[in-house]
Amino acid sequence: MDRLGKLERMGVWIAAAGFAVFAAMVADSALAATSIKDTKHNLGTTGTGTVHLTAGTDEVCVFCHTPHGGQIGTAPLWNKNLPATVYQLYGSTGGESATLDGQVLAVGSVSQACLSCHDGTQAMDNMINAPGSGGYNAGGARPAGYTWTGAGADGLMPAGITNLGADLRNDHPIGVQYCGGGPTLASPGTACKDPDFVAPQNGTPGGGPLAFWVDTSGGTAGTREKTDMILYRRSTFTDGEGPSVECGSCHDPHNYTNPTFLRIANNTSNLCLSCHVK
Repeated sequence: MDRLGKLERMGVWIAAAGFAVFAAMVADSALAATSIKDTKHNLGTTGTGTVHLTAGTDEVCVFCHTPHGGQIGTAPLWNKNLPATVYQLYGSTGGESATLDGQVLAVGSVSQACLSCHDGTQAMDNMINAPGSGGYNAGGARPAGYTWTGAGADGLMPAGITNLGADLRNDHPIGVQYCGGGPTLASPGTACKDPDFVAPQNGTPGGGPLAFWVDTSGGTAGTREKTDMILYRRSTFTDGEGPSVECGSCHDPHNYTNPTFLRIANNTSNLCLSCHVK
């Protein structure tokens, strides 16, 4: 009986240990899924997506960011020249313009950073500050010896839905003033107020400048988090400083927990309904 008891206790211990190892593997897998190096935005030679380098560099961040010499006034330390593309915007033609309460501005802010690859006019390896010493070129340049798989001609974004081109009329508006509930702006004046949109939150996270966001079901109410719909400030609205909807409002380019880098899963249209009252 004592031997049987020892065997039973050993079996319990082995089962517990096995579960702990499995749990750790699941946790590691979940963590890996949210790392930029394991997403389609890893364009280096270690990338596992359809589009990535086969020779050149295994760096991941360099295609978008640089610690020195980056673009000013867009995404942090941006390592690409901003596109000179003239875009056709949602609402510029057709009946959909009647549905917009807020102003639509020329493409700028973080959306211009996204489009520096996704409008298909600039090579994905065109960088201001390439890896290694002596790679700085203020006008941007493609390093020698870089070869691609899955890319279009000359290292451009391949044709398809992710290559948005210059015609954005069939895409969700970007650079559009968010009118939910009439947020408090620097100069409220004629601030738009539309009950078809959820009122945004505003605050100064970390003691920084005034920020705006829309709470989602993926996070803590009243606290700005990466799972919220982030709204961006623009300084050229006639009635104040934003907030505006940009590419980064719905997409988190560093996190592929959800398909297409969505900030929260769009099951039962949760992402859409975070902002739209329908």
